[in-house]
Amino acid sequence: METSHAQALQQKHEGLDRRLREEMNRPAPDSAKIQAIKKEKLRVKQQIALH
Repeated sequence: METSHAQALQQKHEGLDRRLREEMNRPAPDSAKIQAIKKEKLRVKQQIALH
């Protein structure tokens, strides 16, 4: 069970990383959106570290 949870967290982290790259590559990136994605990505990374 914990393995699937850790995998789900890793997939979520990768998805956030993809969203972050997409936003940063836009012609007019939204800095508030970038900050929100970075915060969520950090939160997920911390959860991964706990497992």
